Amino acid sequence: MISIVDKKDCVGCNACGQICPKACIDMRADVQGFLYPSVNLSECIDCHLCERVCPVLHQNSPRNPVAVIAAKNKDSEKKLNSSSGGVFLALGAKIIGEGGVVFGARFDHEWSVVHDYTEDLAGLSAFQGSKYAQSRIGDSFKTAENFLRNGRKVMFTGTPCQLAALQLYLRRDYGDSLLKVEIVCHGVPSPESWRSYLDYVSGKHGCGSVSGISFRDKRRGWDCYGLSIDFKAENGRKTEMYEPAETNLFMETFLRDFNIRPSCSACPAKCGKSHSDITLGDFWGIRLVRPELYDGKGVSAVMSYTDEALAELKSNSSLEWHDADYGDVLRRNPSIENSATLPADYEAFWEAYRSGGWSACASFIARLRPSLFKRIIHRFKRQR
Repeated sequence: MISIVDKKDCVGCNACGQICPKACIDMRADVQGFLYPSVNLSECIDCHLCERVCPVLHQNSPRNPVAVIAAKNKDSEKKLNSSSGGVFLALGAKIIGEGGVVFGARFDHEWSVVHDYTEDLAGLSAFQGSKYAQSRIGDSFKTAENFLRNGRKVMFTGTPCQLAALQLYLRRDYGDSLLKVEIVCHGVPSPESWRSYLDYVSGKHGCGSVSGISFRDKRRGWDCYGLSIDFKAENGRKTEMYEPAETNLFMETFLRDFNIRPSCSACPAKCGKSHSDITLGDFWGIRLVRPELYDGKGVSAVMSYTDEALAELKSNSSLEWHDADYGDVLRRNPSIENSATLPADYEAFWEAYRSGGWSACASFIARLRPSLFKRIIHRFKRQR
């Protein structure tokens, strides 16, 4: 039986709930809005399958990629609407063109983040772009397994812990039928904090209902992104909120690690331990090491862990790619290997949130915000 004593020991992947033959494990939200397994003891048969698929209890050995490339989509519009270089779209389109299925994270009708799949090209756009809230995985592992058993090719994208859990759940190697793609993960924010932030912003500005969201709006450039939220009022009037990431309240909270899941401070799947085929991330600082590739619209750092995955990448006609150095990528994207560090006043932030919502959080963050001079210096250092 799965038993969570320390919240750092659960990533919320729901592999245990999906594998349970008695369906006696439910995922329930705690006061922060993160999901944890709850076992119906009267139904449990002590088969221990839930323990065998836990990525915290069963961690793989670290791996280094066999190759690293800098890549970007040849279609400028697709690249501009992606978080970095538009590699996900190119990979997904190829899989669907071969009759396959693509899994990823999308917004639902309430703008919460859920895992889902698509069998057509039109559905890929919903998975495009970063979503800075932990996705509700649901029965995605079980659904992916059904497609694989029926001979369909599957591309599954997610955070490293989700990919590690998927492979434990499947309990077999599907070879070339399964392309496992992880994203570089800084940490996953609370779904509850994200939903309440939307209510806070809408109420504060009297904006109406949300009609669109981009966590990585590139109007100032790929490496100076911001959060944009589109609203539509009952009278049909459309408004937009846009704020740079370094001054937006939600993004500041996330980037300072205040609203991320406790397990993100002890990630069981970084350093290649997820055993994915490919890792996708931002190639921050590329204009210093490969200035000819920088265009302000985004360049992806793509790490391949198998020769087969590398061949898949390099044969994709939608991608422009160039060989790169792992050290150059890691230097400015340390989340590839390093877990987040929960701040000393992590609990104080959540106390402020519980007592006064985002209004109290705004005051809390404002007290920690550096001066304009320090923000300018930070941006300069990031671009170096």
